[in-house]
Amino acid sequence: MIVIPEHLVEKLFTAEAAFEAVEAVFAAMSRREAVNFPVVRDMIGHADAVYGIKSGFDRAGLALGLKAGGYWPGNAQKGLTNHQSAVLLFDADTGRPTAIVSGNHLTAMRTAAASAISIRHLARPDARVLGMVGAGHQAGFQMRAALAQRDFERIVAWNLHPEMLDRLAGVAAEEGVPFEAVELDRLGAEADVIVTITSSFAPILKRCHVRPGTHIAAMGTDTKGKQELDPALVAAARVFTDEVAQSASIGECQHAVAAGLISREDIGEIGAVVTGTRPGRQSADDITLFDGTGVALQDLAGAARVVELARGAGPLVTVDL
Repeated sequence: MIVIPEHLVEKLFTAEAAFEAVEAVFAAMSRREAVNFPVVRDMIGHADAVYGIKSGFDRAGLALGLKAGGYWPGNAQKGLTNHQSAVLLFDADTGRPTAIVSGNHLTAMRTAAASAISIRHLARPDARVLGMVGAGHQAGFQMRAALAQRDFERIVAWNLHPEMLDRLAGVAAEEGVPFEAVELDRLGAEADVIVTITSSFAPILKRCHVRPGTHIAAMGTDTKGKQELDPALVAAARVFTDEVAQSASIGECQHAVAAGLISREDIGEIGAVVTGTRPGRQSADDITLFDGTGVALQDLAGAARVVELARGAGPLVTVDL
């Protein structure tokens, strides 16, 4: 079994590699060539942590395995990333474990790739202002991925703790894009694309904040009870997701579905937009929403790509189980 540590994942798993892997697996999901198995995810009753196991199988790419890990909100004070995880891959023909891949950088990159895919396929072509809601570890990854999809001329950003926006300002400076911290009402009034990446359990963006034509990539809600958007905003949008079952149960759409404002049939798959079997944005005034819940197949596709790249990069650490 191959062991691929975090530093090697950081070196090999580029934004381009992540985008290609995730877009391909979204398409495979739409063609029903890949399936996610039921998720186990809950509070563990210790350190305020959320822990879960996601697994699946991509018959097209023969990626079989699981990701285990979660969110430890106190890790930042310990000098650690709040999200901690690892991916275990198995041989689809024999069931033998083939690789264990550190999942922290991989998770950030595949999550950013998912929102970037939604921006490429759903945002207006003339989108010029990027709005960022959230300034945690993954926000910088999200910003860089979003900037690659449109010719954004400036960035407006909000965070519950404004002092944390300095890290995003630094990323924006590296990318050469003007950056400004603003209040939510101004962010919604100016942004053509909004990326939300928080761990909120209460709605942040309201319907009144968002103007027609906006694309929203809601990337923070992946657990029952979490929430970044007012259900009325979800109901006003053309909604797409990575997987409908997760979106309606643990994703951003869980609240609008529970309130009877939308049904599961109202939620489209981003993979169907990628393959051209379902229309995406249909007018310049559409509010489009991508509910990025984070599915196992994204992690497996990313880990498989890392293994492929690592095999060509030199000697690897192997363990005989």
